[in-house]
Order: sequence, then C-alpha cells, then structure tokens
Amino acid sequence: MRNEEKKIVLITRKSRLDELIYRFNTLSQARFYVEHLGGDFRDYIDEHRTYEEVIRQAVAILSSLGRVTQLDRAYLPNYIFGRDDTIVVIGQDGLVANTIKYLDSHPLIAINPDPARWDGNLLPFLVDDLAEIIPQVWYSQCSRRDITLAKVSLNTGEELYGVNDIFIGPRTHLSLRYNISHGGASENQSSSGIIVSTGLGSTGWFRSLMVGARGVAQSWERSSGGTVTMTEPPEQGNDYSFPWDANYLYFTVREPFPSQYSQTDLLFGRISPDAPLTISSYMPENGVIFSDGIEKDYINFNSGTVATIGVAQKKGCLVLGS
Repeated sequence: MRNEEKKIVLITRKSRLDELIYRFNTLSQARFYVEHLGGDFRDYIDEHRTYEEVIRQAVAILSSLGRVTQLDRAYLPNYIFGRDDTIVVIGQDGLVANTIKYLDSHPLIAINPDPARWDGNLLPFLVDDLAEIIPQVWYSQCSRRDITLAKVSLNTGEELYGVNDIFIGPRTHLSLRYNISHGGASENQSSSGIIVSTGLGSTGWFRSLMVGARGVAQSWERSSGGTVTMTEPPEQGNDYSFPWDANYLYFTVREPFPSQYSQTDLLFGRISPDAPLTISSYMPENGVIFSDGIEKDYINFNSGTVATIGVAQKKGCLVLGS
C-alpha cells in the first residue's frame, strides 16, 4: 500500500551518452566524433538504454510505495534532504560515495543498473529488489553498515566532507608549500599534495599509495643494498584496508621534497578525534581541497588558509539487506 507520508529521493546521473550529446549538441555529431576515432558508439547507446530502463522501472516501483523526487547528481550540493527521507541511488560506486557525503545518517539503498558492466562493490541491490527492501528500511528490518566520513574545516568557515578520501594540494602540476602539524609535531613541507583516507577509501587511493611506497622501497633495497624501514597501518598487512566504520583516518604526503626550507619527517600518520591534522597554506594561488575525486567541487586553499582535518561527527549509512 502506498504511504503518502514517506518521501523517497532517487539519485541518478547523466550517462556517457548524455554527456557526449551535451558536449557535441546532437546525437549524430556525438556519433561522428566517437566513430571517427575508432570507438564503438553502440556501446554508449546500449549503456544509456539499459540505465534509462532501470530508472523507469525504479520510478514505477517507488511511486507505488511513496512520494518520489528524482534528483540529478549535479544538484546534490544544493539539495536539502529531509530528516526522514529514504535515499535510493542508481549508478556506479562513485555516485554512492558522492551522495553519502551530503547525507546525515540517512539510510542509502544502492542499485546496480547494469551488473554485466559494473562490479558494484557498493551496489548490493538490483532494481527488482526495491519493492521488498524499501518497506524493510522503513520498519528497520534490514541490516545497515555505518561509514566514517572525513571532514575539513577551514578558518574561513568553509567545510568539506569526504567519503573515500580528501586531497589537499596544488591545482596544477606544481608543488604545494605548507606547514603540517599532527600529534605534537610540526614542519614546513613541499609536496604534490596530501591524501586523507577513510576506511571505505582504504581499498582505493590509499592502497595505491601504500603499494607504491612499498614497491619503491623494496626496489631501492635490491638495487642499492640499503635498508628502508616503512611504517604501516597495522590492520591487514599488505592489504592495507581498515574498517568502514573505523573511528580514525590516515594521511599520506605524496612526493615530498626535502630542502633547506622543507622537511620530510611527518609523512604518514593516523588521524583520530584526539589527533586531528592541521595544514596551513603558504600558496599565493592554485591551492585546492576536494574530496572523492570530484575536482570541480574544490574549495580554495591559498595563503593564510588553515585546514583542520578530522573524523566527522555525522556518519554514512549503507543498506545491505534483510
């Protein structure tokens, strides 16, 4: 039976075909561009049709259960969610992460629109599951998993949340100059940026950084006969992942440069509620902070700006099933 008091917000994104048509104005011009470069335009069309059909099915199912608002990803930063809203996302893992940071413990139901195309590590449901899982969410009959978020607070009053990771660095291929403070230690640094990683993001960029650092260190040992000691997160050995709901984050300085001005002792560490990370920008321009790979949603990080990065008080909440 339809419940008029329940509101469901359906989050979608533009398909690759939509983005091509926006760029080239018409379908035929988009087709010409892709096929002229030797691409398979049929793949774009098939992906688009599959996605649109799943959205159509989802709207029909959800409309039979409650009031439905469909929202494109582009409007997420300005949309005000109601406390009791139920959130449904149809898309890839990135859309799930991008949505969670605008929520505050709202249960999020993630739908994989095309299992043959997307692995969907954060997409446990198919569209046909909605009729069953929505009532279970409303009556707390399903399992959920909390997700720890990272939060950046600037001395300008601006704030930014990260679900997977936060990047603090230069907008272009330059070095960022700054002062970094953590756990009672402080030093001036010059690097290509600092990455702060959550438990959810620990299998992504964080793992890449750790595997790369270990590989370089081991290759150096083999070629030079020297010894390099690495400090590692203790959780999973070479897996480097840590729990989604861990009450801590890790920071990693990327490509630090030692000089008379800049030091390289404070390169890696754990951020906890009692030990936040503080970074003071020395960049006249081109310093930025963004989260979860969404570079266009950056905030400026230039001279005089101080960023405090810590564990956010609000949590994400991903629905897993009954």
